[in-house]
Amino acid sequence: MSPQNSEQRFSNRVENYIRYRPSYPAELIALLEQEARLSPQSMLADIGSGTGISAELFLKAGYRVNGVEPNQAMREASERLLAGYTGFRSVNGSAQATTLESGSMDLVFAAQAFHWFDTPEARAEFRRILKQSGKIALIWNERHLDSTPFLRDYESLLRRFGTDYAAIRHENIGVDSLKRLFPDGYTTHAFPNSQSFDFEGLRGRLLSSSYAPAPGHPDHEPMLDELRRLFDEHAQGGKVSIDYDARVHLGS
Repeated sequence: MSPQNSEQRFSNRVENYIRYRPSYPAELIALLEQEARLSPQSMLADIGSGTGISAELFLKAGYRVNGVEPNQAMREASERLLAGYTGFRSVNGSAQATTLESGSMDLVFAAQAFHWFDTPEARAEFRRILKQSGKIALIWNERHLDSTPFLRDYESLLRRFGTDYAAIRHENIGVDSLKRLFPDGYTTHAFPNSQSFDFEGLRGRLLSSSYAPAPGHPDHEPMLDELRRLFDEHAQGGKVSIDYDARVHLGS
């Protein structure tokens, strides 16, 4: 998929993305403070920053964050949501052309986004904007696929109805992609994370995904009917849980 096409995939899903996508464990901050030697003066770049979920984690910890996002709808959402943080700067740019100053960043990170711009141009741009000692971090919430009966059935639903689910899953980023980004090696760290949903929350979480058929698609209503059936079958106390491993790949 071309960068131009991927940049527009979430334009009609912004509100669900804001409300229902998971954040990241605070332990990520402590890890990066130690391993990337961050300080209160550090300058960060969040590449593919979307609606600001990942940027807010660092802003709450007192860091200055440049949120680089090519999708106008998502970028404007982040500007609304993060307006109260003086350390946030919204940037209309892409992974291949951030527009940031050379040698200005202490940490470049991409949360739930690298699979959209796994290119040599992105690697070159990251190194251009980083200080000599700067680090690159890739962050993902990797959803458990089969650790509970509900999650097994939910994965089956995505494979059945997702328009291009198998092709664009972020888990498809493998060792070869990581070696291209981190030619000098990298470390991997993981932390538990989870979300608990009633049915409306689960519906919104599903519809925040770019591969979920949107309203008007012939599979949209059948997909929601199946989701309702799964929820009714598996809910306990009116809720189901989606569990993740929040994973960090860190290198330079």
